[in-house]
Amino acid sequence: MDFLIGITLLVVLVVVLLKVYRRLKRSAMAPLTNRRYISSQDITKNMTLYTSNKTKIEVDPKTLAFKNPTGNPLVLMMAWLMAKQKHLKKYAQIYTEMGFDVMVVHITPWQLLWPVKGTQVVAAETLKFLENNASYEPIVMHGFSVGAYQLGEIMLQMSRDMDRYGSILERFVCQIWDSAADITEIPVGVPKSIFPKNERMQSALRNYTLYHMKTFHNQATIHYMRSSQMFHSTLLKAPALFFVSDNDPIGPPSSNQAVRENWERANVKVTFKCWERSQHAAHYMKHRDEYLQTLFHHLETCGVLEAIGVPKRAKL
Repeated sequence: MDFLIGITLLVVLVVVLLKVYRRLKRSAMAPLTNRRYISSQDITKNMTLYTSNKTKIEVDPKTLAFKNPTGNPLVLMMAWLMAKQKHLKKYAQIYTEMGFDVMVVHITPWQLLWPVKGTQVVAAETLKFLENNASYEPIVMHGFSVGAYQLGEIMLQMSRDMDRYGSILERFVCQIWDSAADITEIPVGVPKSIFPKNERMQSALRNYTLYHMKTFHNQATIHYMRSSQMFHSTLLKAPALFFVSDNDPIGPPSSNQAVRENWERANVKVTFKCWERSQHAAHYMKHRDEYLQTLFHHLETCGVLEAIGVPKRAKL
């Protein structure tokens, strides 16, 4: 009888341990504090802060300076076009569980089509935030799709006054690019982002986007080209990780490889992860464990986790 009870307890213990193991495997690493809690706060109409802090942050509306800094490191996350908050939150939570704050920068299709009054204004706001919140250090860049273009706009503004903005670049310790899209993919990416399930509307918007880029060359296309050139030459020299897939028409491996080659010539260390089949800006959803494993290895290699006091993760 005692033997049967012992066997039963052993089976129960094994089941419990398996559940714990699976849960740890899903999270990929030991959490810090407030694992289940994450809040969001709009800083501007194009910038949203995700944090595990429960206190609402007071922001100076003119300078975007936080009156009481959180003391956390920062992830600057450049969102894909038409990204939903519920999806962005999943990516943000990867980092908030490690103790980061995550500032998500998102743009609208209108802002993309009219850069001078759109994306360049957002770029200036992003720089203002980074400049006036100098306590945010280290900084990790994590960008998706059209976020590569948006970073190009930010770097163009930096390049005009490096004495002023050079110290911001020094605070970045690594970068991650998920499905980065170049200007040649704008006619493909914009329609798919706005009408993901309507091919007829995609076709119509694709034709308009091509017309727009041809007709409004000085108002739009020339800015896309300058941003692309800046992204390829890059002011940000921190080690980079690229996530791509062979079946992605918006952020194809070919254009990402071109960036990789340019960066490596500029002595930027690049890691390249390519899946045969996945989904644009959704590799994490399709290949969760592998995505996290590659991401955390990159953060470890760059010394990010050690710098912020995160214990080494268990191997998946």
